[in-house]
Amino acid sequence: MTDFTPHYHRIEQALRALVARSAPHDPLPSEPELAREHGVSRMTARAAVTNLVSAGLAYRSPGRGTFVAVPAAPRRADNLVRFSDEMRRQGRTPSSRIVDAAVRPATAAETARLRLGSGASVVAISRVRLADGVPVAAEWAVFPGALAALLDADLVNGSLHAAVTALGRVPTRGTATLTAAAATRADARLLSLPAGAPLLVERRLILDEGEVPLELTESRYAGSRYHLDVAFGVSSFL
Repeated sequence: MTDFTPHYHRIEQALRALVARSAPHDPLPSEPELAREHGVSRMTARAAVTNLVSAGLAYRSPGRGTFVAVPAAPRRADNLVRFSDEMRRQGRTPSSRIVDAAVRPATAAETARLRLGSGASVVAISRVRLADGVPVAAEWAVFPGALAALLDADLVNGSLHAAVTALGRVPTRGTATLTAAAATRADARLLSLPAGAPLLVERRLILDEGEVPLELTESRYAGSRYHLDVAFGVSSFL
């Protein structure tokens, strides 16, 4: 019986099996190697690898090759948990890449949500959050201008919330909205994803122990590298 399964699909299944028995960051065969092994064109081999990358099972490193991706990182949706703590609990090493960090005038929306006075400034910090060197989220955080000393903190290897706490403001509770989005070209560049890849977008407002607005954040998570665990109660239905 003739097998009409596309060549790229068979290669993809073979790669998935290889990923399943490999460790994160292990190298995968190159596209020329796959093309020779399976007797197909490099374009067909590239299609199989691209599907694997889009599924979050592998990642490309320009000039180096394709590697097994780190499994998606879970987070409890009902807890205010620091990214750094989450990653360390999973045995992964958190770090950040700074995109921009500066004091600037607050926008009208920031002034309202952070309850700032007219003409106030904010501390705006943009980072890419990484786990074991792999980009997981692009984050834009805004704080009241009184916390300008945050710019002197270790924003690469340290916890931003720990730095805020050290300045006398303790992140205590927050509200958040979660939506799905497709990665823009800017997201794709920051997160090493194809444009259009699925993202989990979290926008949250965090209050301090005095119920005063402390932080306004938008985090754009690579959907293939991050997921939320949700705890809920079960009620009876009549």
